[in-house]
Amino acid sequence: MRTRFAENLDSLSGDLASMCRLSVTAMSEASDALLQADLELAEHVIDVSGQLDDAAAHWEKRAFALLALQAPVAHDLRFMVGGLHISADLHRMGGLAVHIAKIARRRHPDHVVPDEVLGVFTEMGAVAVAQAKETEQVLQHRDPERARGLLTADEAMDDLHRSLFTITQAEDWPHGVQSAVDITLLGRFYERFCDHTVEIGRRVIFLETGSLPEQ
Repeated sequence: MRTRFAENLDSLSGDLASMCRLSVTAMSEASDALLQADLELAEHVIDVSGQLDDAAAHWEKRAFALLALQAPVAHDLRFMVGGLHISADLHRMGGLAVHIAKIARRRHPDHVVPDEVLGVFTEMGAVAVAQAKETEQVLQHRDPERARGLLTADEAMDDLHRSLFTITQAEDWPHGVQSAVDITLLGRFYERFCDHTVEIGRRVIFLETGSLPEQ
């Protein structure tokens, strides 16, 4: 029975990494759709978001079943509780990618991102995808030391997010209020995406060490 329980935990751990892989793909494709005004790619991100919905619901169902049947303690209980939080973060990451794709779809055939901030958003997309890929590795190996790297890895995204405000709030911003609103929303979506990877890093540290790092 105990061996079977351990196998179930390993399977659940692998499922979290797979969910993170889905969010990596969603963010990568959403960024491409945004930068290239690619309607088909934006629609694809929106359509496949249901896969992440299903995966999160399935993970939660399996986790609650194990909690009810096995009554885990100590490390195993931390994993179950922490995993529920991680699953929710991964689900929200996918949702943020969908928000980006929906803005690209809504403004099509126009490009949402003007030339003044094209470089910033190109870098934001690259940072978000890289951060999510590292999060996938942290989940795959449940390495608390590697997870600590996630706690500060979003600083690059924070810097990029601040730079958007400098550009869009400048007196010579030529694209009007609607464009500034779109840019502000998009920047926030990218920032929140990386914020969730930081939270996942904190949760991995907790489930492996029993101590939750400070915010």
